[in-house]
Amino acid sequence: MSIVNAVLRAAVDGLLFPFRGLPPIVGLAVVSLLTSVLLLIVFKKTSNQKALEAVKRKIHACLFEIRLFNDDFRSIFRAQLEILRHNLTYLRYSTVPMIWTLPPLVLLIAQLQFHYGYESLRVGVPALVKATVGTSDTGSKPAIRLEAAPGLEVIEPPVWIPSLSEMAWRIEPRSAGDYELRIVNGSESVTKSVRVMDGSDSAVLRSPLRVRGFLDELLYPAEAPLPSDAFESIAVTYPEADVDVFGIELHWMIVYFVLSIAFAFLLRGTFKVTI
Repeated sequence: MSIVNAVLRAAVDGLLFPFRGLPPIVGLAVVSLLTSVLLLIVFKKTSNQKALEAVKRKIHACLFEIRLFNDDFRSIFRAQLEILRHNLTYLRYSTVPMIWTLPPLVLLIAQLQFHYGYESLRVGVPALVKATVGTSDTGSKPAIRLEAAPGLEVIEPPVWIPSLSEMAWRIEPRSAGDYELRIVNGSESVTKSVRVMDGSDSAVLRSPLRVRGFLDELLYPAEAPLPSDAFESIAVTYPEADVDVFGIELHWMIVYFVLSIAFAFLLRGTFKVTI
């Protein structure tokens, strides 16, 4: 999983590099367009297009039957049952394309979340750094220390939360840049990336959580997994972000799916795909 995430990180970061500093909607529109094109190609290659066309014609015929016999309750009821049956058939024909498209789509969405789902830390605005230790260190307070890079300042003593096996520090960025924190627990140490900006930085990779374990890597692929068993996770509290669409703040995933669906329907004729 680590290798897959590393390849995807590099690919998505490279794809979105030209859109850094631009409104988030610009990069999302390009990614949505590319997603739609790839999904249409995969859907065409993996689905039974003739069967899908036949099912859609039957659904349309039932809809016309409802309009023609709108005063005949029995005909309307029969047509509705036929529509339900044809829709189930349509879903059955769509299962294979979904199997092919969903896994890569999930991996892509996980990567995009860390480009569009958070804002960078801001100069002069405090943030939390939290280290969760391994199960073997959940007793007394462990001797964990945070080594902050120049440009980041620890402004309060650490707080130990025994119920969460978590040590927390409050830091304050002093200047913009990409930084690396080091958290030391006895003889074990790990690092955590931190991004600080003083202006617009859309489409930039930010990692709020560094974890270990296969499932956690799937959900948080923005950094390589933790190499040490002494830590379960290292977190930085980035603020969440929304995408401005004509003055309306929306979650990036809503924008992404709406644009992807719109592009798919606009381009289905060009690619001669029945969906």
